[in-house]
Amino acid sequence: MAKELLKMEGITKIYSNGFMANKDISFTVNEGEIHALIGENGAGKTTLMKILFGLEDCQQGKIFIEGKECHMENPLDAIAKGVGMVHQHFMLVPNLTVAENVVLGIEPGPGQIFDKKTAIKMTEEASEKFQLKVDPNALVRDISVGLKQKVELLKALIRGVKVLILDEPTAVLTPQEVRELFVQLKNLKENGYGIIFISHKLDEVMELCDSATVLRHGRVSGFIKREDMDEKTLSRLIVGRDIVNSIEKDDASTGETILKIRNVSYVDDIGKKIVNDVSFGVRAGEIVGIAGVEGNGQNEISEMITGLLPMTEGSIVINGTEIKGLNINQIRKLGIAHISEDRMTYGCAQDMSIYDNLASIYLDNPKFIKGAFIDQKALSKYVKDCIEEFEIACDSEKSPVRMLSGGNIQKVIVAREFTSGANIIIANQPTRGIDVGTASLIHKLLHKYTREKGFGVLLISSDLNEVMNLSDRLLIMRNGKIAAQFTDTSKVNDEMMGEYMLGIKKMTEEERGELY
Repeated sequence: MAKELLKMEGITKIYSNGFMANKDISFTVNEGEIHALIGENGAGKTTLMKILFGLEDCQQGKIFIEGKECHMENPLDAIAKGVGMVHQHFMLVPNLTVAENVVLGIEPGPGQIFDKKTAIKMTEEASEKFQLKVDPNALVRDISVGLKQKVELLKALIRGVKVLILDEPTAVLTPQEVRELFVQLKNLKENGYGIIFISHKLDEVMELCDSATVLRHGRVSGFIKREDMDEKTLSRLIVGRDIVNSIEKDDASTGETILKIRNVSYVDDIGKKIVNDVSFGVRAGEIVGIAGVEGNGQNEISEMITGLLPMTEGSIVINGTEIKGLNINQIRKLGIAHISEDRMTYGCAQDMSIYDNLASIYLDNPKFIKGAFIDQKALSKYVKDCIEEFEIACDSEKSPVRMLSGGNIQKVIVAREFTSGANIIIANQPTRGIDVGTASLIHKLLHKYTREKGFGVLLISSDLNEVMNLSDRLLIMRNGKIAAQFTDTSKVNDEMMGEYMLGIKKMTEEERGELY
C-alpha cells in the first residue's frame, strides 16, 4: 500500500467578512501519486492551497506530512516541511541566470560571498537527477516559457520537497511542451513524489492524474479514481449539472473589414521589438483567432487596439477611423468592446458593486439620461436584464464584484462589453481560469453575436481547442510576427499549431495567403 505523504483533514476557512471559503475539506496525496484538485473559480482550491503553502491560516483542521502534524507558518516553513509550489505566474527574476534563480535563498558561499561555480554545479546536478534539462548560465528573460517552468520545478525540488503543488501548469505551454511536462511529472511520480495538479482542462486531468478531489462552493463535491473519470462525470461534479461543450458552427457570412491592422510594431521600454510589422484584418461576421506561446506579441496587439498601449509604428483603423492620438474612451466609442486578459486589473473595479460595474460605461449614454440626470429606473432595469441574460449568480446587484467567483466576475465583464453597442469584440483569454460551464456560455455568446448580429471578434487565447473550435480564420504568432494563417480551421490540429508556434515549421507567403 502506498505511503501517505500529505493529509489535509477537516479544513475550514472563514474570512473576516463572513465568507466561508473552505468548509470541512479533507483529502490525501500518496507517495507516487498525481492527484487533481479541480473545481470552478471560487470553489476554494486557491484558498486550500494557500493554507497548505503557509500563505493563509484556517480556523479548523489539521495538516499531516508523512503522518506528522504540521502547521505552516509561511512559505519558507512549508518548503522546509516538504511542500513546494509552482505558481501559475512564474516567480522568477528575469535578469538573473537560471542557476541564480534556482539557488535564490539558499545561495552557496561563505558569508556574503556568492559562489557562482557551486550554484552552477548544483543546478546541473539537479537538472540531471530530475531530467529537467536547462542551461544554468542562460538569463531567465531569454529562455522559453517551457524552460521557465522547468526552472520553477528545479527551484522546488532542489530544496528537498516531497509534495509539489502545480497551479494551472499547462496554461501557457504548446502541445509539445505539455507532453514534455507530463513525461517529467510521471518521472517524478515514479520517484515517489506526490503531486497536486490544479487545472480546468479536464482532458489533461483524465490523461495524467491517478485521482481527483472536486470542490464546489468551498466543499468537497466528490472524489474520483482515474478509471472512473470521464468528462461528463467530472463536469457534473464541478458545476452540478451536465455541460454541452460542442458548438454547431455555421459558415461565416462576412461583410466589410471593420478592424484593420497595418504594419504595426511595438517597442518596449528597454528597446525590445515585441510586435514586428504585423498586418491583418477582422471582417464583420467573423471570428479571427490568434494563437501563440505567451509573450509573442498577442497581448500587446490587443492593448494597442484598445488604447492601453501606444503603437510605435503602423496604423489601426476601427470602423473607418484611424485611432492614432485617441484615448481609450474615444476608441471605445468607435465600436470596440474589450474583454481583458487581466480581468481584475482592467476588466472590473472589484470593490464596487455589480450594478456599478455594469453601469460604469453608460453614465454619459443618452439612452440612460433623463433631462440633466441619469435615468436610474432604466439603468436598474438594464442591470437586472444583464444578470438574468448572462446568468450571473449573485445575492444582489449591490454585491461587491470581488465576492463573486471568477466565472461570475467574467460574466459581469462579458455582459457589460457585449451590450455596449460595439460591433468589434477584442476577447483576450476570455475563458482563462474559469469553470467549464461559464466557458461554454462565453463560447456560445461569441458565436451567436458574430452570426446573428454581425460582430467582428478578435479572439486571443492560449487554449488551442478554444481557438480551433471557435475561429473562422486562425493566425499563429511567433517572435512578434504572424507565422501562419489557416482559413479552414477544420483541417488544423494542435500538433500542427504547436510546430508553427515553436518555429519547427514555417509557412510560405503563398500558403499564408491574404491576411486582410
